[in-house]
Amino acid sequence: MIRKGTSNDIDSILEITKACAAYMIGKNIFQWNEFYPNKQAFLKDAESEALYVLIIENKIIGCITISTFMDKEYIPINWLTPNENNIYIHRLAVHPDFQGKGYAQQLITFAEAYAKDNQFTSVRLDTFSQNKRNQKFYELRGYQKLGDIFFPKQSKHPFHCYELVW
Repeated sequence: MIRKGTSNDIDSILEITKACAAYMIGKNIFQWNEFYPNKQAFLKDAESEALYVLIIENKIIGCITISTFMDKEYIPINWLTPNENNIYIHRLAVHPDFQGKGYAQQLITFAEAYAKDNQFTSVRLDTFSQNKRNQKFYELRGYQKLGDIFFPKQSKHPFHCYELVW
């Protein structure tokens, strides 16, 4: 079941993202760290009703942020569609104990359906250039890689921006 996330879910979400960060670091993917994702980001997501959680057997095992807000880092990207009616995906995470079971697919399918049902033009997101698994995940779903942005507090490596248009 996927439902809106609340501020009461933040501690569980942080446990998931910390486990994901440790899992990625173990694979030499330095995408998430002590600065990101953080409690403030998830509180803001919950407050703006952009946070969703995936619950399996009464336990939160994943999360996704589905937002209409375009971060300033995205401005230089030559997007496929105008910057006026788009959904932005952030902080997609599934606890490592539950990865490989289709739950990330379930979360992204939910976000794409939300965008279509609400007549948004496209879905946009970024993923770490060193995370080949994520890149393949989005490319197999039809997302097009459009350019790179940087988050210096996270990594010296770029993040690839993707867009899916229907």
